[in-house]
Amino acid sequence: MKVTGRRVLLAALGASLSACASRPAPPVLHYSLGISRADYRDYGGAKANPCDAEQRWLSDELTAINGVLARFVNGTDKLDTPASPDHAQQVELLKEAQQTLPPVLAVHENNLRGLSRCGFKDKGAFPEISRRGGELVKEARERLSSADSVLAAVSLRQAQDTWKEESPQREATARGTWCTADPKIGEATVFYARAALDGTFRWHFCDGSLVEQRAGAEPTYVEPEGLNKRDRRRIQPPRYLEAAANFPAEEIDRPPETGTPKSASPTP
Repeated sequence: MKVTGRRVLLAALGASLSACASRPAPPVLHYSLGISRADYRDYGGAKANPCDAEQRWLSDELTAINGVLARFVNGTDKLDTPASPDHAQQVELLKEAQQTLPPVLAVHENNLRGLSRCGFKDKGAFPEISRRGGELVKEARERLSSADSVLAAVSLRQAQDTWKEESPQREATARGTWCTADPKIGEATVFYARAALDGTFRWHFCDGSLVEQRAGAEPTYVEPEGLNKRDRRRIQPPRYLEAAANFPAEEIDRPPETGTPKSASPTP
């Protein structure tokens, strides 16, 4: 009876060990972000235990993803500095990370959580890998959480830059449409109005006159350069101020407020 019982116990133990041994390690996955590359495994997704992994492999995999995250965090540290020479490159890295990094972050966080249950978690480099990994996951998530607002601001700046660059052409087109070849001095005809990015409004007149209103100030008349005395007598500033005040507000050329640039020219 004792022999039979021992055989049953050994058979059960052998079957259990065989079942554990038959479960293959998760396949190696490859990830790239910018110039960074890393190989890793999704232990949780494969219902595998990272504690059963070869410790050297696990250490290399976790370290590799930590490296990718560190380069991402450090490589997107100038997103709030548009004047930085690296800004455009960092924006592209953020765009790529927004599309591809979240699932890798989830796997890495799960692998680090699994490591915390391993008997070797306090050995070798694992304590530092775990500590640094937790920090990087948090920092990377914070960076990604701000991606929508950062990219929207970038898109808006680009749209406003395009609008500003194209403003002279819109002004020239409006002049050619609404002004005669030889406009008469003193005829207060507005052909184009623009609201600048700094909040200044300018109404342009066919005879070269200008009405300007800076933010928080009253509008003022600005006469054309080089006027002789006779032409100057023809100008009545109140007429220009009145014309500017009566110009339709919806036809003022305004900077875009979203990332879609304004392309249509205002029509007086």
